[in-house]
This record gives sequence, structure tokens and C-alpha cells, in this order.
Amino acid sequence: MAEGENEVRWDGLCSRDSTTRETALENIRQIILRKTEYLRSVKETPCHPSDGLSNTVSLDGLNKLLAHLLMLSKRCPFKDVREKSEFILKSIQELGIRIPRPLGHGPSRFIPEKEILQVGNEDAQMHALFADSFAALGRLDNITLVMVFHPQYLESFLKTQHYLLQMDGPLPLHYRHYIGIMAAARHQCSYLVNLHVNDFLHVGGDPKWLNGLENAPQKLQNLGELNKVLAHRPWLITKEHIEGLLKAEEHSWSLAELVHAVVLLTHYHSLASFTFGCGISPEIHCDGGHTFRPPSVSNYCICDITNGNHSVDEMQVNSAGNVSVSDSFFEVEALMEKMRQLQECRDEEEASQEEMASRFEIEKRESMFVFSSDDEEVTPARDVSRHFEDTSYGYKDFSRHGMHVPTFRVQDYCWEDHGYSLVNRLYPDVGQLIDEKFHIAYNLTYNTMAMHKDVDTSMLRRAIWNYIHCMFGIRYDDYDYGEINQLLDRSFKVYIKTVVCTPEKVTKRMYDSFWRQFKHSEKVHVNLLLIEARMQAELLYALRAITRYMT
Repeated sequence: MAEGENEVRWDGLCSRDSTTRETALENIRQIILRKTEYLRSVKETPCHPSDGLSNTVSLDGLNKLLAHLLMLSKRCPFKDVREKSEFILKSIQELGIRIPRPLGHGPSRFIPEKEILQVGNEDAQMHALFADSFAALGRLDNITLVMVFHPQYLESFLKTQHYLLQMDGPLPLHYRHYIGIMAAARHQCSYLVNLHVNDFLHVGGDPKWLNGLENAPQKLQNLGELNKVLAHRPWLITKEHIEGLLKAEEHSWSLAELVHAVVLLTHYHSLASFTFGCGISPEIHCDGGHTFRPPSVSNYCICDITNGNHSVDEMQVNSAGNVSVSDSFFEVEALMEKMRQLQECRDEEEASQEEMASRFEIEKRESMFVFSSDDEEVTPARDVSRHFEDTSYGYKDFSRHGMHVPTFRVQDYCWEDHGYSLVNRLYPDVGQLIDEKFHIAYNLTYNTMAMHKDVDTSMLRRAIWNYIHCMFGIRYDDYDYGEINQLLDRSFKVYIKTVVCTPEKVTKRMYDSFWRQFKHSEKVHVNLLLIEARMQAELLYALRAITRYMT
């Protein structure tokens, strides 16, 4: 009875053809029934002690299949698959086999489930997007379901990610997923690590590589240093890092392969920021996403509480403290008034270049002292830390320990004039896709702020983007950095810096404590700005180093 999850063909469920899906579901049903009948027969007959292990393995295999079915019953965009998966689960339960139920309350621990679009309630355009995503990955993941607040961005994001992972490119498919694992592991993001471990195995990756980075090919091990510096201190990247990878004899990277790897690393560092910043829950079929324990009277048990799966009512309590509605209302009004005043000042006078440079240095220096009161070291779990080396290496501010980093002037090297063309030349079409994603995130607006409509939010969006780049030492000569302190209060700065620099330390308290009167969709919008600004900052440093190596 060796059939396990890997022997089941789930691919047919991704088809647009309902007959193909129906055939695939029937095959899955037959496999599950055979496994169920086998386990029931074992229960009824006395067995030799040596059979115990194989029976445990069989039960574990069945449980994985049932968890996958549970995910399909909740998350598949095709109604027939959802309904048939639920039917199979109920029929198995009637045979006396315990079936799983979801843990937690939806795709995000920070956003109430009722505010997130439910699969099955989407319009035709969104259904097409869901179907595309499901066809590509065999799942509709929680990141997608949270990004769905912003369909225009989501479409661009999915298109870019699909190209990076599955379309023609310099790197083989299993390398791509392994690099995703390496990048996500730098931030101890077990959510992304688990997804890409499954994808890595699905495309034929060697399971031995998953025992630790030292078991992967030397070529991938050599990428570890760039991964480490890019994730935590990208301003330290030099052309020597690039040269070391391109001239490693039989373990050398080509320029095209290296650009593909750099884009993947920056993509997954940033996606780890989004995962923590929006409190993304484990996928239903993964560890922590389901339980085989029956629900207790209060609908959750002690084990759920310790896993952060609190009751719905408790989840909706604002952990930022007892802030009255009127207080948070006045915060919005005060922010809008500051925006009006800054616009008037812009119209009346313009600061000198010297003054602008001085304000940048002040803001860069001040950003070093923005940290959370919850700021404490997070020890990585063994199953994540084995995918990278030097676990103690993390984010450090520029001028700590007397270290000085020269300011990176966008006027000397920018994405639009330099990075974009370099990526497109070495990895065709990807520069275009990334550029489109940057532009959508930066320009996305619904002209709303909390309860207000017809608001020009461009000043606020630019302040957020430029603050992130300022934390990385990147300066725009034409921007007045004095605006940042006017528009971003301390709790918001703490959230931004934590999400961008040490996302594994983000808490629900931080999420709740900034912009208390704003909608969840607006906070997700903020996260899109954060991850794209971070990705661009990392790319600028890496691509500049590649350019310097080439010239």
C-alpha cells in the first residue's frame, strides 16, 4: 500500500476541461477509498508488531491526501472540484476515518476572514485570474487571496512570478525553487519555504538538497553569501561578490544565470516581507493549516491558541490598545491637513540642493533609531535555518560600529535608465514585467483615505517609497526628505522598518497600531509599496555591482 500523496496525480484538477477534472477526481477518490479500506482491514485483524511502522506510514499518507482534499474543497476556483472534494471527505468520514478541518480563520491572521473575497464569490474577471493561478501552481495560495484586494497589481504579480518560476529562462526549474527556499529562509519564512519545498520536489528536485545547503551543489552554495548580504545589508555588495560567482571554475555562474538568480532572491526576500507584514496564515494543506482534532465546544482548543489561532471575536480586538474611534478619526484628519500644508509650501518655495541633501542625511540617521519595543532576536527553526549559512547575520543600520556607507544617488544609477535595460538584455522580457509591477504598485490609487474620497495620495505614496529607499541609503536629489517626518508617524515608521528589514519580527500589534482608521485593503496597499520598494532597492545594489564588473 505504497500510494502516497506523490503517487496521486493532482494535475488533472488544474484543467479547464470539466471532463478531465471529473476523471482526475474519480481516480483520486478510488485511491483514497483503497487506502481507507486497507487501514480499516488492518484495524480489524491482529498484526505482527513489525507491521506497526508501515501502518503508521499508510495513515500518514492518507492524512496528507485528506488535507490536500480539504484545501481543494475550500480554495479551488472550480466549483465542481470544491463540491466533489467535500463529498469525498464526508464519505470517508462516514467510514469511520477522522477527517481534517481548517485551523485559524482565513488567509490572514491580521485581517478578518469576512473582509477577504471568498473563493466562489468572485466575478468573471477575477475567476479567470484565479483559474490561471490555480492552473500554474495547483493551488490558490493565501498570498493571492490577500493581494486580491488589488486585482490590477495581483495580475501583474502572478504574471511575473509565473515567468520567473515556470517559463523559459537561464536556470533549470528545480534551481529556481531551491533559490526561492534559500531566499525565504533568510527571513525564517517557513510559509514560503514549505511551499517551495513541495514545488522543488514536484519538478524533480533531489530530496537530499533539502537536508541542508551543504548538500546542494557547490554552485548553489556559492550563492549563499550574495543571498545573505542582499537580504540584510545590500549596500555592502561589490563587484568582487559578482566576480567570485562568475569565475568559480567548474562551479561558475553565467551572467544570464546570475541575473535570474538575483531577481529570484529579491523577489522572495520581498515576498517574505509581505507574508509577515500581512500575517499570512499557513496553507490549509500544510503544517499548521489543519488539524485532525475535533472542534471543542468553544470552537477552538488550547493547541489552537498556542498556534495563534484564536477565536474570531478575539482576533478582531484591536491589540494596539484602547484607542477611541474619535482619536483615530482625528489622526486621519491631521494627516490630510499636513498633506495640504506641504502642498502649499511646495507651491510657495523650494529648498536649496544643500538643504535637500542635509534633510536626507538627517532622515537616514534618524531611521537608524526607529525600532520596535518588541524588538528581540528571533531564533530560526532548524527546518528553516538548514537552508542557509551564518544564521547570526542580519540587518544592521548603516553607521553602527563606526561603519559609513556612501549615499547611493539615484541620479547616478537608477532602475529606469540602467537596471531595467541590464535585466532585459540578460533575461529577456523580465525587465519589462518587473518594471510594470513597480509602476503599478507605485501609481496604484483609488483616491481614497480611510473614509475620505477624491484624495490625491501621491505625496503619501512617494513618502513611503522614498523612506524605504532612504533606509537603504538611496537618495533622490529632487525630493524633500523633510516631508517624511510630517507624513509618517512613529508607529508607522516602526511597522515599515520591521516589515522591510526584519519581517520575521512583525506582530499583529504593529499592524493594528498604524493608520487605525484605515481599511485593511489600504494596509495591504501599503505592503505592496513596501515590498516593491524593497525589491527595487536590492536590485539597484546588485545590478550596479554587476554593471561595475562588466565595465
